[in-house]
Amino acid sequence: MKNIEKYYRSRNFVQLTVVLINLFLSVSTNAQIVDEIYLQKKWKAKWISVPDINPSGYGVYLFRKNFDLENIPETFPVYVSGDNRYMLFVNQKLVSMGPARGDVSHWNYKQVDLAPFLQSGKNIVAAKVWNEGEFRPEANMTFQTGFILQGGIREARALNTDKSWQCIQDTSYTPIEINLPSTSYRAGPGELVDMNKQIHAWSELDFEDSSWVNANEITKGYPKDMIGYGSAYGWLLIPSKLPQMEMKLQRIPKLVKAEGVKVLGSFPAKPSSITIPAKTTATLLLDQTFLTNAYPTLIFSEGKHAEIILEYAEALFESLPFEKGNRDEVEGKIMKGRYDCIISNGTKDQQFTSLSWRTFRYLQIKVTTGTSPLVINDIYGNFTGYPFELKAKLETDRPDLQKIMEIGWRTARLCATETYMDCPYYEQLQYVGDTRIQGLISLYNTGDDRLLRNAINILDYSRVPEGLTLARYPANNPMIISPFSIWYIAMLHDYMMYGNDENFIKDKLAGVRQVMAYYEKYQQPDGSLKNLPGWIFTDWVKVPDWFMGCRSYGEDGNSALIDLQLVYAYQCAADLEEEVGMAAFSELYREKAELLKHTIRSKYWDSSKKLFADRSEKDLFSQHTNSLAIITGTASKEESRLIAEQLLADSTLAPASIYFKFYLHQALTKAGLGDGYLNWLDTWRENMDMGLTTWGETSEVNETRSDCHAWGASPNIEFFRTVLGIDSDAPGFTKVKIEPHLGKLTEIGGEMPHPYGIIKVNYSLLKNSLKADIVLPSNTSGRFIWKGKEILLNEGENHLKL
Repeated sequence: MKNIEKYYRSRNFVQLTVVLINLFLSVSTNAQIVDEIYLQKKWKAKWISVPDINPSGYGVYLFRKNFDLENIPETFPVYVSGDNRYMLFVNQKLVSMGPARGDVSHWNYKQVDLAPFLQSGKNIVAAKVWNEGEFRPEANMTFQTGFILQGGIREARALNTDKSWQCIQDTSYTPIEINLPSTSYRAGPGELVDMNKQIHAWSELDFEDSSWVNANEITKGYPKDMIGYGSAYGWLLIPSKLPQMEMKLQRIPKLVKAEGVKVLGSFPAKPSSITIPAKTTATLLLDQTFLTNAYPTLIFSEGKHAEIILEYAEALFESLPFEKGNRDEVEGKIMKGRYDCIISNGTKDQQFTSLSWRTFRYLQIKVTTGTSPLVINDIYGNFTGYPFELKAKLETDRPDLQKIMEIGWRTARLCATETYMDCPYYEQLQYVGDTRIQGLISLYNTGDDRLLRNAINILDYSRVPEGLTLARYPANNPMIISPFSIWYIAMLHDYMMYGNDENFIKDKLAGVRQVMAYYEKYQQPDGSLKNLPGWIFTDWVKVPDWFMGCRSYGEDGNSALIDLQLVYAYQCAADLEEEVGMAAFSELYREKAELLKHTIRSKYWDSSKKLFADRSEKDLFSQHTNSLAIITGTASKEESRLIAEQLLADSTLAPASIYFKFYLHQALTKAGLGDGYLNWLDTWRENMDMGLTTWGETSEVNETRSDCHAWGASPNIEFFRTVLGIDSDAPGFTKVKIEPHLGKLTEIGGEMPHPYGIIKVNYSLLKNSLKADIVLPSNTSGRFIWKGKEILLNEGENHLKL
């Protein structure tokens, strides 16, 4: 097990880092057996809290427990969780942070082996627990403030949380409500921290805690799948299948502006002290040079009662709310963002690290001193995110393609922590439409399916009694976007094709059937949907008759765009049932899909335009409807080619945004135009020209709300699926189809992960002759397609000349 550095230490920069690396390692066979026991019965440990607090209000709380050990056991497993968040320390070392986001009926706990952090004799286990109450991120669900720790072996049960634990409220924290102009912000408050009220050295063994009180017991720990009598109360516990998030030291390389103080030396790239004189206001603008998610750490000294404001922004603004211009440009721009405020207590080497990570490219430090000067000793960040490992490689001498791959990977990483997220700065919510694309990026770029499986589980938990999944989950404010349940079914289909756990998919089929049954309630005899309730979001498009992401219905209450999405759902559900479910359902769904395709052709096909209209009036047309007509096979092969050519040439069609281009590009490729893929990346090139280091939320680059939306990172899929041509050709990826679309490229190669190893390809094109070197993993066969010719591939090396 990798070590975790001390959370609070001396001024030494390296030692100050919070380094939390891959704590999710199994602790021993015995510990796993114990874990099975704790899945089936009530825990002896109790959920605890601080007495006489508002159980659902904002607060930061500290807990301690001393214990003695004669000998250090080989393993010392404990199971730990908190509401809403916790940090667990053992002998002053940070050993766990969590819990992974979930809901009260599926509350995650973490198994942690404390043995590497223990010592013979006296030991101290301590926890910081906080609940941001009404200000908490919308993705954070809660029952009430609480903490629980259950020992997994006899010696560890001395640590079971109960009233013997000592506790106190840390009153130095006050929430700062964040109000950003004309936008939806749901990512939590800032922190006002008064260092004069902080409790120092509270996690140390010899700390004097006689003024602390005994913890208040709330309830025992109840596993979700508990066997026994009696009703559970509160949290229903499940073991988290996710690793601990990555934590990596990240210096801030550039100071771009200083006002009110002269800065010498290498600040902030290296530790360097800056003195702000008494009765002075000074502002320092720092540039990380790329967007990041990080825990900012500020070390400062003296300056009694000085106020320090740390403000974080994805970009500076030319004007509010959203005009940003080139993200690299600073002069004349406005800083507006989430912020924290710290009040100095006047001592040396004070340290502020935010409780939750912050998203920023630009970080502004504003200091207002009183009667004494304040010294800034250092500032840096600790990057955090799901610990994905990039295993895909794109081998090309085209720097623009490498740059697109790099930015897409950064975007995907910043939108993935304990769940996938639409964006890290504004919402941090796991929306189904975003998550479908993010899951494919994970599979194509890393082969790590744990976060995708977690997302599928969570979205399955979210289903409402009527059958639909919620549009985003976990979330403390339910939202219905009816078509997003279609993309949930598509996610399951993706996992069936690229993953390798048939039972996982089979377990979800009952939910799929409920979703499909929901749509039946709104179908007409011809299969068309009418007046589907909820938010019928498809894409952010700025054209008439397209409002809040929704194309206007026809007078008859119908929509080709929604009907085509339902065809897509039927086709995915039929494949799922055929592979791991019931043949009768598969046949039923295919029949319904064919009926609906016939209806769509009769209602929406415009024979003069050779396009599908968005509604029966045949007055509105979009890339979206016609892309789905191609993907679902509603358009014939001959029609698909004509439609695809218009999708590229007809500027009157409502255009797909950076999000829906994922489907547009699939349609164009299916229609036979895939060799043009590298010419379809203008939106991504515009993002780069405007200085973005992640992909924006919408195609309006200057005015996009969020600068980081992973639904736009689809090139990280298509470089491999379309350009290199690697795709699954059978459930479980047991067969591979390789059909490259090289366009004008003459040399390119790459590799991507596969459930059984790595797929490698390398292509050389000279005039009309192609040399292809392909390596398939063991137990995998495939076929190679080039200019209508098909060649069978075997596991291992394949060398082709065509």
